[in-house]
Amino acid sequence: MTALGRVRRRLAVFVCCCHVQAAVAHEVFVTNEKDNTVSVIDSVSLEVTRTIKVGKRPRGITFSADFKHFYVCASDDNAVQVFDTESGTKLHDLPSGADPEQFSLSPDGKRLYIANEDDAITTVVDIAARQVLHQVPVGVEPEGIAISPDNSLAVATSETTNMAHIIDTKTFDVIANVLVDQRPRHAEFTPDGRKLWVSSEIGGTMSIIDVATHEIEATISFRIAGIQSDTVQPVGFRFTRDGTRAFVALGPSNRVAVIDVASRTVLKYLVVGQRVWHLALTPEEDFLFTTNGVSNDVTVIDVKALRPVKSIKVGRYPWGAAVRPKP
Repeated sequence: MTALGRVRRRLAVFVCCCHVQAAVAHEVFVTNEKDNTVSVIDSVSLEVTRTIKVGKRPRGITFSADFKHFYVCASDDNAVQVFDTESGTKLHDLPSGADPEQFSLSPDGKRLYIANEDDAITTVVDIAARQVLHQVPVGVEPEGIAISPDNSLAVATSETTNMAHIIDTKTFDVIANVLVDQRPRHAEFTPDGRKLWVSSEIGGTMSIIDVATHEIEATISFRIAGIQSDTVQPVGFRFTRDGTRAFVALGPSNRVAVIDVASRTVLKYLVVGQRVWHLALTPEEDFLFTTNGVSNDVTVIDVKALRPVKSIKVGRYPWGAAVRPKP
């Protein structure tokens, strides 16, 4: 090797080491529906470091406000299970209603809002007291749940009724029923709380609802060259903290859409694993993790470069994902 070659090699090693040292280690928790487990991925090594046994058909997953506990919707056990994050030990169940699928933690960390698909209700649970505060009747087959940043509103999406039901969190009254496209699966408020986005799986669209008026002010459609339109099925999605971009899982099209929020246009489609369900961003928003329910893996996307960098095998039918900052 020439002297110049040796210098270049040392420089490359130095840059690589700096990158590794700059990376912050987190843990990505992924629910596996078929295996009744949670796979835990290290965000630096991008490897599965442990597997936690949980209840039957785990789907939604989230953490307590202090990240000491994680909650899992064990749908076929009709329970929300609470685990110690560090040890993976099950602590207790929370009352959840029948067939909990997704849930959302209130911004103050005190309540869980749970979608009960079989009973057409939203169950509100006091986490500390381990008691049901209220059950709100909504449309048929509710799945998506979201809480506004100011904690004043909850939203449940009903797959069969094709509506987003907006709930006052003080009175538990349904104050609006917004008709969206077929089979709404997921809902998120924009970080400023002014807009509500709802994905419609069969309709193939994203509805953008003005929170003040409860009116749909825009609809985003997805068109991918060479891909059948009926396979482009938006489900889970995430906003960046600054609200400038949204990443949308597009189901059996095996793509994630990157959306510019201001212009409401698709910037790019990223190829991921088969039947992508849900997404999770690291706190630094350097990596996006996608759960791919048919290929049984997680795709890691470099957010800055907007390209997939690795596929990680997990359990069977990965569904939900959440990130815990590593202590």
